[in-house]
Amino acid sequence: MKIVAAYLLLVLGGKTSPTAEDIKAVLASVGVDADEEKIELLLGSVKGKDITELIAAGREKLSSVPSGGGGAVAVSAAASGGAAAAPAAEQKEEKVVEKEESDDDMGFSLFD
Repeated sequence: MKIVAAYLLLVLGGKTSPTAEDIKAVLASVGVDADEEKIELLLGSVKGKDITELIAAGREKLSSVPSGGGGAVAVSAAASGGAAAAPAAEQKEEKVVEKEESDDDMGFSLFD
């Protein structure tokens, strides 16, 4: 990711096709050692391609990846009837029963 980030910074800075030396210079400026093989792999992968098209294709691929588990449930509950979901949440909060501290130490306390 460091190498990709350095590449993207160079592209945003105006270099249309950064070289391995450019990427190494960016990484060296923040004290990161550059892996020559990974740099060459990245440059080979993006050679002759437009970076905005690559980002758009990556965004499209990420949109199909499932992420999280509870977010979809909350969204669907809010969409189907958010007003009905709110009272149910309030009822759950009311059912919480607090334990007395003396129950935790079975009646023996250092400060009694």
